[in-house]
Amino acid sequence: MKTKNILFYIFGLLVFCSCQDMFEPADENHRKLEDLTEESKYAHGLLMYAYDRLPYQTTTQTDIATDDAVTNQTSNGYLAMATGSWTAENNPMSQWDNCKDGIQYINLFLSIVDRVKWAPSAVSKQQMFVDRMKGEAHGLRALFYYYLLMAHGGYADDGVLYGVPLLTEPEDGSSDFNQPRATFAACVQQCFDDCDVAMKLLPFEYADLADKEDIPEKYKEIGAQLTGYNLVFGSSSKNLMSAKIAEAIKAQVALLAASPAYRAQSDVTSEQAALLCADVLNRIGGVAGLDKTGFFWYSSKNKTKLEPNGGELAEMIWREDRHKNASQEAENFPPSLYGSGRVNPSQNLVDAFPMRSGRPITDALSGYNDQDPYTGRDPRLSEYVLYNGTTFRRIDIITGTYPNSKNETTDNINAQSTSTRTGYYLLKLLRDDVSPQSSTLIEQQHIYPRIRYTEIFLAYAEAANDAWGPKSDPKGIGYTAYDVIKAIRERAGLATNEIGMPLPEGDVYLDECATDQTKMRDLIRNERRIELCFENKRFWDLRRWMLPLDETVRGVKIERDETTQELTYKYFDVEERKYDNSYQWYGPIPKGEVLKWDNLKQNKGW
Repeated sequence: MKTKNILFYIFGLLVFCSCQDMFEPADENHRKLEDLTEESKYAHGLLMYAYDRLPYQTTTQTDIATDDAVTNQTSNGYLAMATGSWTAENNPMSQWDNCKDGIQYINLFLSIVDRVKWAPSAVSKQQMFVDRMKGEAHGLRALFYYYLLMAHGGYADDGVLYGVPLLTEPEDGSSDFNQPRATFAACVQQCFDDCDVAMKLLPFEYADLADKEDIPEKYKEIGAQLTGYNLVFGSSSKNLMSAKIAEAIKAQVALLAASPAYRAQSDVTSEQAALLCADVLNRIGGVAGLDKTGFFWYSSKNKTKLEPNGGELAEMIWREDRHKNASQEAENFPPSLYGSGRVNPSQNLVDAFPMRSGRPITDALSGYNDQDPYTGRDPRLSEYVLYNGTTFRRIDIITGTYPNSKNETTDNINAQSTSTRTGYYLLKLLRDDVSPQSSTLIEQQHIYPRIRYTEIFLAYAEAANDAWGPKSDPKGIGYTAYDVIKAIRERAGLATNEIGMPLPEGDVYLDECATDQTKMRDLIRNERRIELCFENKRFWDLRRWMLPLDETVRGVKIERDETTQELTYKYFDVEERKYDNSYQWYGPIPKGEVLKWDNLKQNKGW
């Protein structure tokens, strides 16, 4: 969306909101941008427009463009992208318009926020509103630039690592839109600066205070009262940008900048990234604060906490709540459960789950049998993936080529357009107490993660291992990369027997990796792949790690001998990935923008 269109929508907002009824005089409906300072609800609308453009996806989408999954939806844009149609003109991963629009709204808001009459009759409330909303705006701007860097940062033909045009002032009709891209390092620094402002102005979390003495001194000095403070910074503002969220965003930006694809010119080291992640984690006690239910936070096992006002989920730094629905289950349940089976996990991903002992299935000592592939596996596999023979909602899910106990074959591989293409169905993010069948519809509350603590734990492990090695803690943080991965794997039930008791020898494979920085790096990346699967992380991770994007997606065809009832597992290629690893680790600037503005350099290869 262009700036003139944003201004048009703002004008429309003013017109719409100012209409008391359709018969009021026409000149009452024609207001100027300056009027926003007189009527706070209209000014607040600018900030809400920015929130409306949060770049988070609330369903599994981008994983089907990676080696983790495919889709049976032939018209899907990510499918087209992954199979050879990714261009600067056709880019489902683009964040350009959405995030640039969000930044324009933020810059407009910041240009007037100090002059808006938020609470003109109360000095303390006026200042608190200014501080809070200014802090929100800076935190949001950092987030938008972070997503722009992930999607569009890259090397141009001149060998410079660029980000995007760096705009901190609102554009208008007289602006010069032919702006060059700032360096990647400059954009990262802007993200850091914005996060720092947000952390200075915002409370760590929004909560009602019970004692006036707990009001920050700077507000007590200007006469703040308990009711006024709670009005601005209390629980009614929960889930808005906070200092906690801004701190986590800063850590995410640092990890991106310290990653192999960007570190050469980002001015950020892995040590810096590790320290910023530790800032987030130390607030919950480090490794001791790892949520014990954090790998199935979405499940009906947490039913009470998933309900509105049902309690906090310790796993979440920032979440999005949705009203009761069954839409994601309708999209992804198997056909026998009235779903469309859209996201099909790959054999590649299933193979990434280790054995319960903690050893990868490729390890000669693991005991893995590819003709009995689901026995003795990482418990997370059965939490995240529906595989052949799983009983789910009292239905035997048979993805092989033979009927289930009810003589049904709809879930069989390639049985119909809504059946799996890989031999697997998605389970993660779905609730087993939902029924999408129209005649017996059961909807439930869903939440979607924006930022999880587990993500930051994994980011710390990655950066700390890269900076100091698996078991080194030269900064006295109190835990190492090894400690984090050990805690995550213990939480998942690895290195235990079937009833959860620790194996006498412990997590031998993890201990082996702890003696080799490269093996530890690969283990951390694999743990991230497992823990964050289907949360739209894999595509960005592959690119920032500079790993091959073109790994062919594989599946399994399971046949049954009707005489012996024995199963045979045949592994096969499902879908080729047609990416070019010579340049597609860095996404394109939209072609239309490059054609319009000659100062806007394109990333090489596009």
